[in-house]
Amino acid sequence: MSSIPKPVAAEIEIHPTLASGPGGQNVNKTASAAHLRYDVHTATLPEAVRTRLLAMSDHRIGADGVIVIKARQFRSFDRNRATAIERLERLIAAAATPPKPRKRTRPTAASKRRRLDEKTRRGQLKATRGHDPRDA
Repeated sequence: MSSIPKPVAAEIEIHPTLASGPGGQNVNKTASAAHLRYDVHTATLPEAVRTRLLAMSDHRIGADGVIVIKARQFRSFDRNRATAIERLERLIAAAATPPKPRKRTRPTAASKRRRLDEKTRRGQLKATRGHDPRDA
C-alpha cells in the first residue's frame, strides 16, 4: 500500500467541550477543547487498514470501533481541532503500514544448552517429590 489513506471530513465528528489548562478565567466560559469521534466501521478506509486499526491495542479505540481523541493543549478550539485531526491521521497512518514480517532464526547453541539444563533440573526436582514406599 503506497498511499496512506486520509480520513474524510464528513466522517469525523468534532464537538467543543470545556477544558482545563491554559486560558485563565476564560477557560471557565469557553469550550476550547476538541472532542473527536471517528467510527472505524463506517469509515471509507481500505479493509486491511480497518482490520489493523481495530486490532490495535490503543486506549483511544473503543470496543465498539469508535476512535475518541481529546485535544485540549491549546487555548483556541481551532488549534485543538487541528491537533485532534492530525493525531487521527497519525493513528491511521500507523495502521496503514503493514507489519514487518518476522524473519525466522534458529536458536543458538547456548540457548539450547540452557533449555536442556533447565529441563534436567526441573526433572530432578520432580523426581525427589516421589513418595517413599516404606511410608505406606
